[in-house]
Amino acid sequence: MNAQKSTLPDTAGNIALVVGATGIAGSNLATKLLEKGWTVFGLSRNPKSDTKGLRSIAADLLHPESLTGALLDVAPTHVFFTTWMRNDTEEENIRVNSAMIRNLLHVLSSKKSVKHVSLVTGLKHYLGPFDAYATNGTLPETPLREEQPRLDLPNFYYAQEDAVYEAAARDGFTWNIHRPHTLIGKTIGNAMNMGTTLAVYASICKREGTPFIWPGSEAQWNGVSDVTDAKVLADQLIWAALNPEAHNQAFNVTNGDVFRWKWLWPRIAQWFEIEYEGYNGTVKPLEIVLNEKNAIWKDITKEYQLIEEDLGQLASAWHTDLDLGRPLEVMTDMSRSRKLGFTTYKETKDSFFELFTELRNDKIIP
Repeated sequence: MNAQKSTLPDTAGNIALVVGATGIAGSNLATKLLEKGWTVFGLSRNPKSDTKGLRSIAADLLHPESLTGALLDVAPTHVFFTTWMRNDTEEENIRVNSAMIRNLLHVLSSKKSVKHVSLVTGLKHYLGPFDAYATNGTLPETPLREEQPRLDLPNFYYAQEDAVYEAAARDGFTWNIHRPHTLIGKTIGNAMNMGTTLAVYASICKREGTPFIWPGSEAQWNGVSDVTDAKVLADQLIWAALNPEAHNQAFNVTNGDVFRWKWLWPRIAQWFEIEYEGYNGTVKPLEIVLNEKNAIWKDITKEYQLIEEDLGQLASAWHTDLDLGRPLEVMTDMSRSRKLGFTTYKETKDSFFELFTELRNDKIIP
């Protein structure tokens, strides 16, 4: 990966609050911030302590009194909001996820310490909620660009953005919105984890001697796509927060390359040394396949002494099915941040292969 070459301000005195520090985006961001000398607090409902130097905070974003107590002695200069909560309806998604942001920024308001807030959303900003794009494929023209207007659909991303804008107007901080495509990176127990899901599926195929079968649509198999390495997202979050020219803007963020799944799928199969099958006329949801593999995965974990035998903690097939089953091509434009100096790039096959290697080295897959 090409290193970010922009000259950035000194980070001395910067205090980050990473909300959702146990997720793909938050954990990779926290690690990068620590490497750059920031003081980093990680807020989550169930904190993990496996990131050296991270100061973990346990709090419930839906309970202001919990936040007030947990943040009593914390005065962040930068807030990075990288989490969300999945609910049964989009209306409930809107209510809950906007409340989490509003509650946090309200508790921090009286401290008058916050200089900048960064919010991670995603491409549902352009596609609409999961159900909308999964069923009718309504999509603005690709590549997706930040200036495209909001869709006339309920969308919790819009509610999250509005909560940030309201607090910024009240408290005077700057902000950025970051819109990654599918995130590729390591974390356990994440609700949207395509890379690990495919690694687990491929490992099961290898164990059973079955082909690595494409689960998605023809449009995704043949169309141009892109993804976002979690480390690339972390780089952009830090870059935007520290560059005044980038403030108060929304940015797409992907690896910087494009690919077709019909090209990448055989290469993933080759990495695992298994056969593959591409699109052959029907969608074959991965969730149905993996729901029947719990016993096999437990056998694999015992044989190879892996650290997680609960398949549900590793694989998020429902989300992988939604991404790979889209009845449309999805890719994004990166010009806005490129023009301002963000140059980080990652080849997508390396994102997957490096993740697979890390998962194997850490005894998560065989």
